[in-house]
Amino acid sequence: MILKGVGIGRGVAVGPVLRMAEPLPEPKDEPRDASITAEAENERVTAALNAVNADLNKRAEEAANGDDGQKQAAEILQAVAMFAADPSLAANIKAKVDAGATGERAVLDGFGQVEDMFRAIGGYQGERAADLHDVGQRVIANLMGLPAPGVPESDEPFVLVAKDLSPADTTALDLKKTLAIVTSEGGPTSHTAILCRARGIVAVVSAAEAIDLKDGEQVIVNAAKGEVVTEPTAEQVEEAHEAKAKADKAKELRGQPGQLADGTRIPLLANVGKPSDAKVAHEYGAEGVGLFRTEFLFIGNEQPPSVEEQTKAYAELLSQFPGKKVVIRLLDAGADKPLPFLTPEDEPNPALGLRGLRTLAQHKEVLEGQLKALADADAQTDADLWVMAPMVADEWEAEYFTKLGKSFGLKFVGSMAEVPSIAVMADKVAQVTDFVSIGTNDLTQYTLAADRTLGSVSNYQTAWHPAVLRVIKMICDAGREHGMPVGVCGEAAADPDLAVVLAGLGVNSLSMTPVALDDVRAELASHTMEEARELAAKALDGDFYKPPFWTED
Repeated sequence: MILKGVGIGRGVAVGPVLRMAEPLPEPKDEPRDASITAEAENERVTAALNAVNADLNKRAEEAANGDDGQKQAAEILQAVAMFAADPSLAANIKAKVDAGATGERAVLDGFGQVEDMFRAIGGYQGERAADLHDVGQRVIANLMGLPAPGVPESDEPFVLVAKDLSPADTTALDLKKTLAIVTSEGGPTSHTAILCRARGIVAVVSAAEAIDLKDGEQVIVNAAKGEVVTEPTAEQVEEAHEAKAKADKAKELRGQPGQLADGTRIPLLANVGKPSDAKVAHEYGAEGVGLFRTEFLFIGNEQPPSVEEQTKAYAELLSQFPGKKVVIRLLDAGADKPLPFLTPEDEPNPALGLRGLRTLAQHKEVLEGQLKALADADAQTDADLWVMAPMVADEWEAEYFTKLGKSFGLKFVGSMAEVPSIAVMADKVAQVTDFVSIGTNDLTQYTLAADRTLGSVSNYQTAWHPAVLRVIKMICDAGREHGMPVGVCGEAAADPDLAVVLAGLGVNSLSMTPVALDDVRAELASHTMEEARELAAKALDGDFYKPPFWTED
């Protein structure tokens, strides 16, 4: 039997199932014993919340000193720990205790209300509901005097199967024993998926039927195919081991330049979110940075960082890539990244509202502050700095930003292609800007009118759709005609098979999460440009695309 899900990475694993422990018993919905005062019960709840907050922050500190995947997990753990310190949530729980509930029931209902709200929002926020639920369960376990939920002990390597995993559990996994992870819930943007990708763990998430897997049952987890094979035959196990060997062999090319089998160069770059991520990019053989997100400097602040603060951060990143290409994207505020000092409140449709360059153009002091800081950092370092604006819609916006960037002394100034209109006008855009970098996540969202934050239309979030590929081809054709480089820095670049198609369409460079570099490098090396173009032609015709409403005759 084959269970379908969403694969994380390209790895393959074979081994016995080990299920997560059963959840805690649900606290009874009955009045608190009259002899226990609300004050005493609230003190008990506060102590439990504080204990869980302290434990998660301690785990975050320990993870910060671990491997690179654990370091990424440290930030997630710190964010999750804040649930246990949220004053509004604590006030809601207190109100329930004051009304006569037990501490355990008040915590269950208080956390549950926020979980339901997150799930109703869906998408990325919906997947945070699992993190919130885990924190609530830890608080309840503390109140009950029971061990916190977690991964069971095992002397033998195992395939961990769970409804979903918390960041704390994923961080604590022993990689010497964890062959793979399979979850029945979650999605490609859940913290389980993010951390599995960061730690290089083979995983298939959102495999609904995995809930029926039993302890000790032998399975094959194939992330490349997004499937779990139960009760595999000897032949299937052998094929899985061969696929695993092929996946492991991809690491042997690490450090070599990205290129096709005929020597056609396709530079492979890394997407990074802060200067400290450079270490991971180097480890996986990145040839530079194709997307450095500057949001980390702005999010969580009440006002923009100073030019001096920004210059220091940009110079810290650039200094780690002497002589190499580093593409820095200006602040992409709005939509799912609102900022109190920039973006409007209560926009009815923020994904189609004031975001990206539109926001920056209305806040010239922020825009020009970033450009000055980038120019100052460039003058202090030896990297090959390229700067681009997010959400550029046409040649007028492209020309506006390119001229402005060059007035600050920046050498290479370009545009992010996330709106289909820039592809329609690509022949004009290519004549007024230095380069275009395609953000496939938003380009897919806008091409297919499917909000990337909504789980209800997640089936449309694939750059394999021929409409998306045709939009990309329009940009590549214009780039080729006018000598303008075209890169891809969206999630599509991290798909090894799609990376070959993108090369065949005319994309000049690919940028991705560092752990995807090995597989993409190996896949590119197994195809010539002629073969890549043949695959691209088939993809443009929809040969590799399965529609959401596809049914077998």
